Amino acid sequence: MKFSLECKNSHAFEGWFKSNDDFETQSKRGFLECPICGTHEVAKSLMAPSVSTGRQKEKMQVAAGQQAQAQIMAKMMEFAKEVKSKADNVGDKFPEEARKIHYGETESRPIYGKASNEEVADLLDEGVDLMPLPDVPDDEKLN
Repeated sequence: MKFSLECKNSHAFEGWFKSNDDFETQSKRGFLECPICGTHEVAKSLMAPSVSTGRQKEKMQVAAGQQAQAQIMAKMMEFAKEVKSKADNVGDKFPEEARKIHYGETESRPIYGKASNEEVADLLDEGVDLMPLPDVPDDEKLN
């Protein structure tokens, strides 16, 4: 057990003991000594109890959440890398190329690129099959 201790000269320090009885025994025998002034007149001082608070649980949840977030980000990066390795980047011409493929005006092939939310909504309304690709950096390193 850890106790906050104080000597007769008001020097504060900590001490570790097996139990409260162990502290009492050492104190009675004069084994306790202030590390600052050397006096053997040492007593326990008031100490805040060690209790689990909501904040501690919150910190643990945040840490777990950060770990989960890092794992999800890693999976998203892996997915994006896989798709990009097997598809043509058509950049800003994505809506135009997706329509050409959908309507059979050009050879069907996997593509990826950029499109606004409005362009994506229009493509979906036309029945064009597409899937948003996570917008993650290719070279981001996760801890």
